[in-house]
Amino acid sequence: METKERRKHRETDEYQKLINRLNRIEGQVRGVKKMVEDERYCVDIITQVAAIRAALDSFNRQLLEAHIHTCVVEDIKNDKAESVDELCQLIGKMMK
Repeated sequence: METKERRKHRETDEYQKLINRLNRIEGQVRGVKKMVEDERYCVDIITQVAAIRAALDSFNRQLLEAHIHTCVVEDIKNDKAESVDELCQLIGKMMK
């Protein structure tokens, strides 16, 4: 059985905000790699990793909020209540 890949069009503003956040996170990860290569102190590296984790959490919150306001609301309007189950499963995964 072939599964259909789901897609979502994002408006330019939302798309750009997400890409900008990802670019910053990518830069932070490269910075941590350089810190390891430069044999920087463990605590300094751990502090930067915590900042990356916080940035990823913020990215996830922004994306989840947009998902609820667009995809989930649209599915509910179209009597696709399984979207709520999918959302509950997703939240469960995020809270692990």
